[in-house]
Amino acid sequence: MPLATIFTTFQPIEAQLIRSRLEAAGLHPEVFNELSALSTDGYSLSTGGIQVKVPADEAEDARLLMDTTAHDPA
Repeated sequence: MPLATIFTTFQPIEAQLIRSRLEAAGLHPEVFNELSALSTDGYSLSTGGIQVKVPADEAEDARLLMDTTAHDPA
């Protein structure tokens, strides 16, 4: 199953928070490029940042969930 990028950031904690929220909702997210960002200063910028991806068939649900929780600080 192909993966769809649904979120990009330069902050590892932000990517992990999104991953956690998506998993709690029953989706199957994966975080890409996080180790590169932590290992080499500036490398995250050249790789396009830290990406949160989900299976393509879950992308719409993931984006909807992110939109509804965007203003929820918890």
